Amino acid sequence: MTVRAEETVIGFVGTGVMGKSMAGHFLRAGYRVLVYTRTKAKAEELLAAGAVWKERVSELAAEANVIITMVGYPSDVEEVYLGPEGIISHAKPGTFLIDMTTSKPSLAQKIYEEAKKHALHALDAPVSGGDVGAREARLAIMVGGDQEAFDAVEPLLAVMGKNVVLQGGPGAGQHTKMCNQICIATNMIGVCEAIAYAKKAGLDPARVLTSIEAGAAGSWSLSNLAPRMIAGNYAPGFYIKHFIKDMGIALEAAEEMGLLTPGLALSKSLYEELAEKGEADSGTQALIKWFERE
Repeated sequence: MTVRAEETVIGFVGTGVMGKSMAGHFLRAGYRVLVYTRTKAKAEELLAAGAVWKERVSELAAEANVIITMVGYPSDVEEVYLGPEGIISHAKPGTFLIDMTTSKPSLAQKIYEEAKKHALHALDAPVSGGDVGAREARLAIMVGGDQEAFDAVEPLLAVMGKNVVLQGGPGAGQHTKMCNQICIATNMIGVCEAIAYAKKAGLDPARVLTSIEAGAAGSWSLSNLAPRMIAGNYAPGFYIKHFIKDMGIALEAAEEMGLLTPGLALSKSLYEELAEKGEADSGTQALIKWFERE
């Protein structure tokens, strides 16, 4: 099972904050790229760079032999793959399907089984690294599916990321992403509390960062999102509304396994409070607003 670069036509569905950068790497690498997204304006930059617009998912699926999706919610994933105008009903046998949306492990398994019935190769491959990782092709990519399919598309995944790991069978990539989101959920609380504490203590929080990010407290969120918090930059590298979605999936999966995750539940409740106050489309670093409220 091989994917030859010169014969590869990549269909990319979803060109939002992260998808746009991810698809752009393939254009710069010389691949033919077809794109579809609900709002065509979000794809204009890619179209100007040489991507080909498709009016429907079904049209894209019929022409591409590698299809990558990066959409918003599990309901979007289900529609894009399993709907009557979706990928599985219209893709050519032998096509590789790579869903990079953070979605439900159970849905990833369902897509894998349906794809198999149509002689298609499905992988779930959610990512971590935010807008910066997407832009700089440094994403961590967590993959679930068959070893043979993974081996075939690993060079393509390496165009977008630096840490590409097959975690197990279908759904394993999504379960791994839940582990990632659980870590981030409680870490973000710690980052915000540290910044709030530094300010209350009369310290320069930026200077505090230079000390603590190099020690045991260091984390991606501390190094990449804390500076945005301090600067009052709440532009989304990752939307609060999407993080709430991810935490909901993780809580549901944890409950199904009989696992208590109190830190995750607390983080979700704080973010939901922010979303109710109009911050759903802000970046996750806007959590600092909860700690600095009057």
